[in-house]
Amino acid sequence: MTSRTTSDTGTTRHRRVRGARKPLIAGLAATAALVGAWYATAGAAPAPAGGLTVSTTAVSLTAKFPYLSAGYNNTREWTRTTTAVAPNGTLRVAWPASDGIHVTPLTAAGKRSGADTVVKGAKEVGGLVAHNDGFALLTRVSDTNKWKETAAAIVRYTGGKQTWRTKLTGTSSHDTAPLLDGQLTWNGSKYGAYFVVHGAGGFADGHYGDKLSYVSAKGAGLSGGWSWGCSHNEGIALHPEKTGAFTSLCFDDWRSGLFVSTGIGAPDNAPVVQREQCWAGYCGGTFPGRTGDLVKSASGRYATAFASRGAASAKKNPDDSSGRGWTVKPQTGTHQVAVAFLKNRNSGPGKAIRLSNTPGTEHVNVHLAPYGKDRLLLSWESLKNAKCANGTCTGTFTGTHLRLIDWSGKFQSADKVVNARVGGDIAVLKDGTLTWAYAPVTPSYGTPLTGASPTTTTLRIARLTP
Repeated sequence: MTSRTTSDTGTTRHRRVRGARKPLIAGLAATAALVGAWYATAGAAPAPAGGLTVSTTAVSLTAKFPYLSAGYNNTREWTRTTTAVAPNGTLRVAWPASDGIHVTPLTAAGKRSGADTVVKGAKEVGGLVAHNDGFALLTRVSDTNKWKETAAAIVRYTGGKQTWRTKLTGTSSHDTAPLLDGQLTWNGSKYGAYFVVHGAGGFADGHYGDKLSYVSAKGAGLSGGWSWGCSHNEGIALHPEKTGAFTSLCFDDWRSGLFVSTGIGAPDNAPVVQREQCWAGYCGGTFPGRTGDLVKSASGRYATAFASRGAASAKKNPDDSSGRGWTVKPQTGTHQVAVAFLKNRNSGPGKAIRLSNTPGTEHVNVHLAPYGKDRLLLSWESLKNAKCANGTCTGTFTGTHLRLIDWSGKFQSADKVVNARVGGDIAVLKDGTLTWAYAPVTPSYGTPLTGASPTTTTLRIARLTP
């Protein structure tokens, strides 16, 4: 993940270190008291995991890929890669290098099919949409503003050449994008870009929130979305819809938890998915690069998975005069794997379901993807002997795990440990095959990342067919 500032204003270094927060807008409507429940581990005897066989293909890179990033308190995180599938079945993989963002074309089988397209000056992989004739990339580009920070932009390439570039932040909107933690989606006629913003003037000067922008196929701004939503946003998920608002989720550290923000920008009455202690990284990592994903079923339900410490209690913060702040006492010291189901794009879940119960183990890099017609693939990394302080945990890496669940949260396979890491977005091919790109190295979470990231000149493309 990319860096954050060390306070609400100031120079960019590592992820924001939170202190006491002052309300941005006083007197907003209060949220009804809703304590995020922490439910029992899903039951049912699991089937064998023998079918979860991941095959991989090596792809040589033309530049060095820095595969680690420093998160909160310099916690080691995978640098995000994004894999996307075009309508014709070909693949694109976006990854950062010193000369910009590289987009590598691949066949449906995961083999290189041509030279990289390099988006010069681009700073982050915030999301990728693959088209038959090219791609669209959500990224950060240079800008002129009071904080001397980058701007969010969608860049469209056709046939290897840039056809348009649309900035999504700027002087007129009083915002910048020093990092994105974003998502870019496409419904066949328009793009939705959801990302973190930093106020640069106006009512939100110096504060962090999020923004949802819609852009046409030709790069023109469209109505809808919002200019300021969750504050601070610790994680983003976005799913495209054929009509109406795109479905969205956000981790909000002020109101402390995971919320449905679809169409409303997550005001105080946003449906609660799970209350969490979210300051300083305690949310467990950001959607979509390090936790989460949002999957839609054929019947219109949604599933999301995330790293969670749960809520033993949740109540309004009496010291916050705006009435928006919450204080959450976590259920566990380490993050466990949880899943929640939404009945539609606008409502919260019936309950959040805990799928692990190992207090001495930290769970990171939680991902979720559709697996066949009626199951979901759940992935996470585990760290034993976890030690947690100031919102982050260290420990000894013990494996990348795969497990199947159904749409009620019940296990459908045994836990399987694999060598293929999940370091970013997973693409779903027409036949249901899941594919993603990762750096072929063994993780190390025992110490913080200081100094420059190590690099690799190889990616592996993983494939998993139901």
